[in-house]
Amino acid sequence: MANKQLPKAYYELLEELQACDFVLVELTLYLDTHPNDYEAIEQFNEYAKMRKQLKKRYEKEYGPLQQYGNSYSSYPWNWDDTPWPWQV
Repeated sequence: MANKQLPKAYYELLEELQACDFVLVELTLYLDTHPNDYEAIEQFNEYAKMRKQLKKRYEKEYGPLQQYGNSYSSYPWNWDDTPWPWQV
């Protein structure tokens, strides 16, 4: 695998996605024990929407983020384009 030089914006967007994922995991754990916390549910939904937008932006600029039908591929098949997000 050849090392690609990626722009600073790539890492910044990936970090935003990771931070959003972290918040969603933490809110999920909290809501498992506090299912009636309306504000936490609202916050969860805000972050879920934000994550969807970030994912869409990431995939438009850098390619697919998730496999198994959770992300589309452009033509030609681009799943072999490295590095993958978990490799940086």
